[in-house]
Amino acid sequence: MALVAYISYRRTVGEVSTQDGYFLAGRGLSSVFIAGSLLLTNLSAAQLIGLNGSAYGYNLSSMGWEVTAAVSTVAMAFIFLPRYLAGAFTTLPQFLSDRFDEGLRRMTVVLFMVGYGLVTIPGVLYSGSIAVLQLFDVPSLISVTYSQGLVITIIIVGCIGAMYAIFGGLRAVAVSDTLNGIGLLVIGILVPILGLSALGDGSALAGIHIITSSETEKLNAIGSSNDPTPFGTLFTGMIFANLFYWCTNQYVIQRTLAAKNLAEGQKGVLFSGFFKVLVPFLMMIPGVIAFHLYGSGMESIDLAYPALIRDVLPKYMAGFFLAVLLGAVFSSFNSLINSAATLFCLDIYSPWKNGSVSEVEMIRVAKIASVLIAIFSFIVAPLLQYAPEGLWQVMRIFTGFYNIPVIAIVVVGLFTRHVPALGPKIVIFFHIIAYSLLQFIFSDYVNIHFIHLYAILFFSEVGIMLLVGYLLPRKIMWTFRKKELVDLTPWKYALPCAVSLLSCVVGVYLLFSPIGLVDGISTYFAPLVALLIVLNSLTWYRHATNTETVQ
Repeated sequence: MALVAYISYRRTVGEVSTQDGYFLAGRGLSSVFIAGSLLLTNLSAAQLIGLNGSAYGYNLSSMGWEVTAAVSTVAMAFIFLPRYLAGAFTTLPQFLSDRFDEGLRRMTVVLFMVGYGLVTIPGVLYSGSIAVLQLFDVPSLISVTYSQGLVITIIIVGCIGAMYAIFGGLRAVAVSDTLNGIGLLVIGILVPILGLSALGDGSALAGIHIITSSETEKLNAIGSSNDPTPFGTLFTGMIFANLFYWCTNQYVIQRTLAAKNLAEGQKGVLFSGFFKVLVPFLMMIPGVIAFHLYGSGMESIDLAYPALIRDVLPKYMAGFFLAVLLGAVFSSFNSLINSAATLFCLDIYSPWKNGSVSEVEMIRVAKIASVLIAIFSFIVAPLLQYAPEGLWQVMRIFTGFYNIPVIAIVVVGLFTRHVPALGPKIVIFFHIIAYSLLQFIFSDYVNIHFIHLYAILFFSEVGIMLLVGYLLPRKIMWTFRKKELVDLTPWKYALPCAVSLLSCVVGVYLLFSPIGLVDGISTYFAPLVALLIVLNSLTWYRHATNTETVQ
């Protein structure tokens, strides 16, 4: 942890004295840091425990949230990122101000800030602290009650994580994320290998044979209606939930907006998609191994991964694992702090001052805002232990208040020119009212999976905006104005790389399905995989041929 902090400090000295340097790392992030930061920002300690717990208690159906995110990274690389960089936008509300008006900008900032402040930032801090408590039994180590141990852990973890965002800006966040990502990858590979070895009495190959020949329904990613993630949801609301997260959520896209050029941004985004395809192997197979080792008698499915870690990880690796675990917590937390401060400074404070704010003052205000946001999260985070339906339910419900209207507004904003600001404003109020009624009033009567509900609301809200645009179109059609602060030449391998990424998504689903490992490999598996390989080979060959012809 000290090494990561030192390297992050060395890479940011003298580079956070300007507004662009603090909020967008000087618009100079390379693909490695973009991919590493995206990976760690997305993967948290809660996912380590939650995904493995889902695999232990059910099957691999929850990998839908992770693997299909690769599709959204392709959309980000080809559709959203070129437009964001061409407009030199620093925040998503800044784009909405350019496309619609200042009123919509303020409304979306309020949505983001309320969501981040009350749920997302405290939720990340709370879940990460819970992971540390579960895996290392902090209350016993320092002889305090569980609640006291939780508060102490939250404050310590939060203070260290906030330092990166407060003193180093986005570059420190990105550098530390990438270094911690390497550690997470090491642990992610090591734990399944050690677990399979323990299951196979010293032979990892024997362990693989056990999980692929007995109780193979645990390897099924094709979720039924009774599973945590029904397969049908992948083609409805999950598309829009992932598009929101990877293409419009400020604390995720901020590092892509800081790309030194479009090519580096596309590489970073697509590389992060390949990491998402690896998630079932690194963060769900251990849960399956735990089921075979311990059976189904655990008090809570969330105890599966901590139990496996304690039993298979050598004692001398405990410190390294703690550093990686805290690194994952720091990453999500400091990214959120940095993005919340960016939104406050650029979309609230600067407009309030009519843009007449010096860079020195802006950075000072950003640091003060970061401190206040962190302190507020220290107060709210411990209160989440009293949530009657659990953390995930709270986060799921409250994220639903702003994720679907934001992605609907951005899509309409990008692909239409005539829809006025009135349409998105109506949609925001419509969504809050409709979503509240469906979640809290009519939930006993509307028997629709919440992910399907996302899709229904998305199409309804797009329809409302198009109707407003038809009845009350803008008097002057919106024109996208390019600024081109960075080189907008696309990455020459972006298209074949995207085809390979999407092929990997299909391949992983074929592997973890009745066509693949569930109930034995079927006769359809090899031809379908061969078809994917041929498709990729033809794509890369055709691309190489076209490139040579152009040259």
